[in-house]
Amino acid sequence: MPSINHLISTAATQLATGSDSAQLDAEILLCLTINKPRSYLRAWPDQELTASQENQFNDYLNQRIIGTPIAYITGYKEFWSRDFKVTSDVLIPRPETELIIELCLKLIHQDTTPKILDLGTGSGIIGITLAAERPNALIFASDFSANALRIARLNAQSHNTKNINFYESDWLKAIPKNQFELIVSNPPYIARDDLHLTQGDLRFEPSSALSANENGLSDIKIIIDNARNYLTSSGQLIIEHGYNQAEVVQQIFKVFNYYNINTHTDLSGQPRVTSGQWRSN
Repeated sequence: MPSINHLISTAATQLATGSDSAQLDAEILLCLTINKPRSYLRAWPDQELTASQENQFNDYLNQRIIGTPIAYITGYKEFWSRDFKVTSDVLIPRPETELIIELCLKLIHQDTTPKILDLGTGSGIIGITLAAERPNALIFASDFSANALRIARLNAQSHNTKNINFYESDWLKAIPKNQFELIVSNPPYIARDDLHLTQGDLRFEPSSALSANENGLSDIKIIIDNARNYLTSSGQLIIEHGYNQAEVVQQIFKVFNYYNINTHTDLSGQPRVTSGQWRSN
């Protein structure tokens, strides 16, 4: 039977042409196969796998060779130091979305009880993280996909966040009438004809959660327009967008009479999130 060291070396070579992290991918898949941490691979490089383990590893490897994202193979992805269950029904959490969490936590004090709405929650990473970090807040989270909401509810259970409620809704259409101090969203914002949709992990993620009409801006416009009916006076709307959309998103905020409009950069220095406040008449 092949050893751990041999399998990693062989798999990394097979993955090299299609992955920028071939060695790491091979190690993660082998850890998944034998249910051991990566430290085990270093400690026992000559350990041999059983025939069934080898078959399972090759199955994972073949999935990765055709491009299936590691997160969909392992079934989880880390976000804000927590593991979230993911499937092909939801987007894979990305580090740049943690900027939304940073901005929200600065606005939400520990001893307050605000109402917060997370639109297009997907796997629930934003709403559940805010619910865990601010247990006094009441979180509403929506998605039009019943399959996505099933994953989000499982994640809420695993993180024991009882202050979050989920709604199947096309943006705000089925949200109970409330006045929210904060509304957040990571909506689809990639243009339908963007070539990136045919590359890398994006090929396997749900297109409805990635791309939108009007050069990726149609859902952003809907959210900015309709959020006004759900925000308290001086309530904040925070939206993630593409790195090249900051100027036009700011203009949309202005068209709908928001104020204190600001764009915030992610860890890569890209303009990633824009926020604005609503002043009710």
